[in-house]
Amino acid sequence: MGFSTKAVHAGIEPDPSTGSIMTPIHLTSTYVQEELGKHKGYEYSRVSNPTRTVLEKNIAALENGKEGLAFASGMAAESAIFQLLRAGDHIVVSRDVYGGTYRLGKLVLNDYGLDFEFVDTTDVDNLKAAIKPNTKMVFVETPTNPTMEITDLTAVAKLCKAKKLISVVDNTFATPYLQNPLDFGIDIVVHSATKYLNGHSDMLGGLIVLNDPGLTERLRFIQKSVGAILSPFEAWMCLRGIKTLGLRMARHDTNAMEVATFLSTHRKVKKVNYPGLVSHPQHRLAMKQMRGFGGMISFDLGALDKAKKLLKSVRLCALAESLGGVETLISHPATMTHASVPPEERKRIGVTEGLVRISVGIEDVEDIIADLKQALAKV
Repeated sequence: MGFSTKAVHAGIEPDPSTGSIMTPIHLTSTYVQEELGKHKGYEYSRVSNPTRTVLEKNIAALENGKEGLAFASGMAAESAIFQLLRAGDHIVVSRDVYGGTYRLGKLVLNDYGLDFEFVDTTDVDNLKAAIKPNTKMVFVETPTNPTMEITDLTAVAKLCKAKKLISVVDNTFATPYLQNPLDFGIDIVVHSATKYLNGHSDMLGGLIVLNDPGLTERLRFIQKSVGAILSPFEAWMCLRGIKTLGLRMARHDTNAMEVATFLSTHRKVKKVNYPGLVSHPQHRLAMKQMRGFGGMISFDLGALDKAKKLLKSVRLCALAESLGGVETLISHPATMTHASVPPEERKRIGVTEGLVRISVGIEDVEDIIADLKQALAKV
């Protein structure tokens, strides 16, 4: 089946009791058993829920994986992945990742004995140099948030298999529509379902997809034991959003290319980070391992006061956290998504005070560009 066919149908069957074409929202905490030890596949909704099961099957199909797991948020999903490790283990992470990933590693899990090291994974030699005897996992974001760096998935998978490390890719920005890390040999894919998968800025969720039976069994045990599971209602909301993922991502992709081209020629913009531009340092790699370049762009205006002026002047673009919705969202990473990252570290990875991130929506692109043009005129 093609991608959009899978998005609409994978894991989804008409309700056997009514014929309802839409998956029912099973708002129940427990399930009546026929007799001791005999049930219909469900016992307690923290362990499993029919609505959540359908979403887990659907995302597994979209990522070309065998198993999917749904969590209450993207960070809950990441936390479960890191709970595969033990105190004393070393994790190598892409240097430019979502600020919440940095916060979870450095400011929470570090206190439990996990050692997080953030390196430039755009060069696999940096990754090789960072591996220690106690390294157990490599966590990569590609494209990264917010500077849009691209990492070679084939190289990462090959290295991790040789070193017997767990490889993880945050595929939130690309989505399975544009990139399938498991196809390159990656072990685990994680998504913030809050973003493009849902696509309507009205729910929170996290999803994991993988093939390995041992890792799957352990993650399901963690999911059950910790209990940070996705509610049936939000699972249904995400399923509804995924049905139009292919349509939306195609529009996000074409709109972003036009916006990035506009910004790259504007005299007040110092730098544009977008993998679709030939000026991007990993443009060729992005063309090789992605089927498009996505809807995320960041651009540098050179100073905080200029960024503030732009963000105050936009009218159509909404100043807000998050990304991946149908509406265009604009933000300031240094004071919003990456505020927990120390200033010196932000500077090292290119998250300057003049950097602005834009999640290009599906509005008419002429209107998005007109809004940015009028706001830039006031900078």
